[in-house]
Amino acid sequence: MNITICGRVPSDSKRFQVDLQYGSDIVLHFNPRYDRGGTLSKTISTNGKPSYVNSICVGGEVIISCTQNHYEVFVNGKQAHTYKHHTKLEDIDVLEISGDVQLSFVQD
Repeated sequence: MNITICGRVPSDSKRFQVDLQYGSDIVLHFNPRYDRGGTLSKTISTNGKPSYVNSICVGGEVIISCTQNHYEVFVNGKQAHTYKHHTKLEDIDVLEISGDVQLSFVQD
């Protein structure tokens, strides 16, 4: 199961974010930060503490794929992050996209 997000990131963009929620819990937070040269992504690890990673992200297409045990985030066709999940993609009830991005297509 996948969520595909396509859009344009303006050249003066500072950041945008994609949050997957189950109820009031954010289960995946993907936050490209162009003003800091990287990405802040947060999921809750198996020990219950936040897990953060940094990487470079450019705009275009973001695909969030859900395997049996992981969320995999692909940016422009390249795998950017892999996270263990505790909530299946089909249980997600809120997809929030905000910040400096112009959306052209979102599909689940």
